[in-house]
This record gives sequence, structure tokens and C-alpha cells, in this order.
Amino acid sequence: MASQQEGPVTTSIRSTLTELLKPEALEIINDSAKHAHHSAMRGVDSKETHFRVNVVSEAFAGKSTMQRHRLIYGALSKDFEAGLHALSLNTKTPAEVAKASEA
Repeated sequence: MASQQEGPVTTSIRSTLTELLKPEALEIINDSAKHAHHSAMRGVDSKETHFRVNVVSEAFAGKSTMQRHRLIYGALSKDFEAGLHALSLNTKTPAEVAKASEA
């Protein structure tokens, strides 16, 4: 569920991925504060540059991890152009989640 305190980048990521992937689960964690001290972030005012995204979607069926990640990076290209710097992705199908929970 979307937080009432989501910033514009988080909101854009959520909207884009929801429309594209119709996910069963979507978690977006803003890790920007952990990276604010990095040299590449000097002079960057945005508080939304680094995210962890966990997504479960049937749209990933038959796709390799690389294909899944490329799909997401391509969909978020405008966010990257606008200042999104990094994503850490965990992409699963519902079947993969079910299998992992059985183990």
C-alpha cells in the first residue's frame, strides 16, 4: 500500500510498475539516506535517488533475471533521466514465491 508520505519519485515508480506489471506484491523502499554521503550524490538535493524494489508478478514468467531487470529499468527510464540513481531489484513470479514458501 502506498505511504501518505511518498515522494514524487516513489509515486512514479509505483504507478509505472503497477501499470506495466500488474503485480501481486510491490514493495518500494527508499534507501537514499544510506547513500547521501557518496561522492556521486554531492550537490544532489533529491531525497529519492536509491531504492530497493521487491515485486511479484506473473509478467516475469519465462523471463530470466536479466530480462526482468531490463524490463523495469526500461520502464523507469524517465525517472533515471530525472535523477533516480540506483535500484536494487528482487523480481519473482507468484510460482517462485510459492515454491520458496514451501521450502
